[in-house]
Order: sequence, then C-alpha cells, then structure tokens
Amino acid sequence: MLSYASGTSDLPLLGETIGENLERTVSRFGEREALVDVAAGRRWTYAELNDDVDRLARGLRTRGIGKGDRVGIWAPNCGEWVITQYATAKIGAILVNVNPAYRTHELRYVVDQSGMRLLISATAFKTSDYRAMIEEIGFTDVVYLPQISEMFEDGEPITADLSFDDPINIQYTSGTTGFPKGATLSHHNILNNGYFVGELINYTEHDRVCLPVPLYHCFGMVMGNLAATSHGACVVLPAPGFDPAATLRSVAQERITSLYGVPTMFIAELGLADFGSYDLSSLRTGIMAGSPCPVEVMKRVVAEMNMAEVAICYGMTETSPVSTMTRPDDTLARRTETVGRVMPHLESKVVDPATGLAVPRGEPGELCTRGYSVMLGYWDKAEATAEAVDAARWMHTGDLATMDADGYLNIVGRIKDLVIRGGENVYPREVEEFLHTHPDIADVQVIGVPDAKYGEELMAWVVMRPEAVPLTADDVRAFCAGKLSHYKIPRYVHVVDGFPMTVTGKVRKVEMREKAVGILGLS
Repeated sequence: MLSYASGTSDLPLLGETIGENLERTVSRFGEREALVDVAAGRRWTYAELNDDVDRLARGLRTRGIGKGDRVGIWAPNCGEWVITQYATAKIGAILVNVNPAYRTHELRYVVDQSGMRLLISATAFKTSDYRAMIEEIGFTDVVYLPQISEMFEDGEPITADLSFDDPINIQYTSGTTGFPKGATLSHHNILNNGYFVGELINYTEHDRVCLPVPLYHCFGMVMGNLAATSHGACVVLPAPGFDPAATLRSVAQERITSLYGVPTMFIAELGLADFGSYDLSSLRTGIMAGSPCPVEVMKRVVAEMNMAEVAICYGMTETSPVSTMTRPDDTLARRTETVGRVMPHLESKVVDPATGLAVPRGEPGELCTRGYSVMLGYWDKAEATAEAVDAARWMHTGDLATMDADGYLNIVGRIKDLVIRGGENVYPREVEEFLHTHPDIADVQVIGVPDAKYGEELMAWVVMRPEAVPLTADDVRAFCAGKLSHYKIPRYVHVVDGFPMTVTGKVRKVEMREKAVGILGLS
C-alpha cells in the first residue's frame, strides 16, 4: 500500500470571502463576545467588532487603498491587529504580515518586495523602536496604532467586488538562508483552513480561544482568528507577546476552553513555580503546533492542564497552514506519536525525494500536500514557486515523514536536518524523544556537527529542569547506553537556557549548527 491519503468530509468547502463569512457570523451571534484584548482591558461583541472593521475599511478607502493594494501590519498581538486583518479583507487589500522581530534590513526588504502602499505599525515593542526603524528606511505612508482610530469613518455598509480566490495575505516565511519569500494566500486558502481546524476541535459559539501565539503568523490569524470567527467563538489575546503567567491568568479569568501554543510555550507554562495555583478547569481543547511535541510534554498538558481534547496540527505557511491534524477521539498515543491524518478536502503523500514516487507505507520520504490550502505562489517569485509547488500542484514540504497503515503521519525530521553519521541515517527527532524521558531534562534539541572520521557527529543542546545539576556528555551517554544504537548517542552535550528561535517558536537548527562549530572548536 502506498503512502497516499485523501481527506473526506460531509461538509463542503466555504465558497465565500472572509468579509462575507464574518457578516454571516455577525448576523447569527452579534451580541456574543468576539474579541478580548486582556492587556488593554478592551472587549468587543461581534456587532461591535464588525462595526470597527467597517469603519477602518472606510478609512482605508479614503486613503486610496483598494483591491490588490498591499497594506503592512507590524505590531505585537492587540485588538487593532484583528480589526486590520478583517478590514483589509473586506475591501480586498492584501495584508502583509511583518514579523515583530524584524530590524531595518528585513523591514526594508519586505516593504520593497511587496510593493507596500501603507504600513500600520506599533511605535515600539520590547527592545524594538519601530518608529525609528521606519524613519531610517525612509518609508512615509505609515499609521501608528495609537492613531488608528482617527482613520475610522462612519457611512454606508462596506461592499466590494471580490472573488474568494483573490490574494488577501502575504506572509514572509522565515528563510534559513537568503531573504524570506512571501507566501501569497487567498480568502479561499485561509478561511477554509481556519474553518476546518475549528470543525475538527468542535468549536461552537460557546468556545473561548486563548491566543498567546503571534497573530502575524498563520497560527494566530488563521488557526486562531478565522477558526474562531467562522464559528462564532471568542478570541482572547492574553498579552502583546508570550508571557506564560499572563496566559494562565487569562485562561482562569476568561474561562478559556481552548489554548494554543508551540511546545516551548506549554513547557514554560508547566514550569511556572505557581502552576498549581491557576484554575484551568474550563479548558477542554487547544492546539499544539509549530514544531514536534515531545511525548512527555503532551502527557502533562492532557493530565495537568485539563486539555483532554488537545490537537496536534502540522503544516506550513505555504499551506495556509494546516495539512494534517489529530482528532479529539484519537488515542493519546496517536496524539503523541503522530501529527494526525490528512485534513478534509486535502491530499497527502510521502515520496522518495530522488524519484518523486510514492513510497510504501511505513517508509520515510518527503511529505507533499495538495488541495485548496496550497498557496497561490510566492509573491513575485515565479521560479521559487515552481521549485516548491510542482506541475501537479503538490507542495513539497521538505519534511521527512512516514505514513502508517491507517493514514497517520509521523514527522521524522527535515531533509536538511537528517544527520548521516558514518553512513547511518540518524533522525534527530528520535533521539530528542528519548532524551525527553530523562528526569532532569526540560527540553532538548539534537543537531549534526562536522566530524573528520564519521562525516557528522551528534550534539545535544539541553535545557535542564529547575534545580537539576547540569548533565555532562558522559551522563547522557550513560543514560543512552543499551537503549539507543551506539551511532544515535550524542557525542557532545551543551547545556543552555534556551534555543535560538524564530518568533513563531520554530527552533533555528541552522543557527545552532553554526554556533556549535565555534563552541566545539571545529573547522
């Protein structure tokens, strides 16, 4: 049996724009709470949110912004981010998400490459002086968030001649080499992906969804905002940036039913000294995504955070983002050992990277996905698009995966992360999962480093649990002895407080490998 699966569904795809979908939700749930910005102390019902969305949409039009124009947003999580997302969608402007961690070099590239007409920006966040950076690159068409309400205009209902296949969003992927590429997504791409994510974790208008993940990424604005608004649920923003204590306070105070995060966020929440003092009894579900979830972490999230129905999602920006997902009735083993099954209306296959042919089930290969979720392309980069999306419209993920007899997928690593030690293929994920069972290890990442004899050797970067004595390489080797094949046992161990990360919570193994060469004195 070959590694191919297609997702069936009794529900059809939504054939409407984001604005039309929001209007339908407002007509059904206008008086229900739609959005809570905890840090700002502000709340909106669906009717109030839609009113602000329309008022900003009119203001954008007055500034000459229309269908197809690119409007950037550079800000941490806040109510205005959400309003801007829906306002641009209603008039057909293309929202360009700017990474909150960007500096001038990256900002200038994104502004120029997208052909940005207007930038809506915070003035500052953490150590970033956004205003100074914008002035440095000489971009003048800017509206700062404290003044955004000055753009609001009253008037006639918003109407626009839009197609649900129109581009509506550009998200720049955090490239590991060179400049990032702008994945261009349509209403149809992201509205349907958000909708089916919400369906698979059984969202209704009674759900309250806590988003400590960044809105600038699909995790926040699609799996969070669009999943919620397409079901009449409420979005709760606990803080401008991730804060584990603020997140759990919001869960308790706002009676959250669904909590999102990457594994490192859940690890931080579980690691709070006063974790046991938070009332998490309202939780039933949530989403863990962004990077593979260690088995031990998932077990604690289910047992100690009351998230019995928590889902694992897998995907990438270029696929809107979710391609596979676990279901609430999946066993704990399925939710800790796989990334679920293919989503409704999508296809997945695992292929031999050399031949492009589907491999037998159980064998590793490159995961590819096809369907409504695949991006329109990289903005103004036809060649890069053709490299990622083949002639049959399969998106090549670059991830190594296996598909079992029931269609469940397991991500075993990145093609680029595969370590070949003395001719043996080593998948870092397998070693990481084993090391997570060590009682003193809170988190771990395994990389390959250059080695004269074997070509590559394994190095483990380890975050210790509080109060634990730092482990040595000998300690780790002793723990692995007799349990892992000798070639899978790390030769080097480096104890750290954390890993270099993208703002979306993905570990930057490329940066780790670069630093490791210096740390180990390798050339």
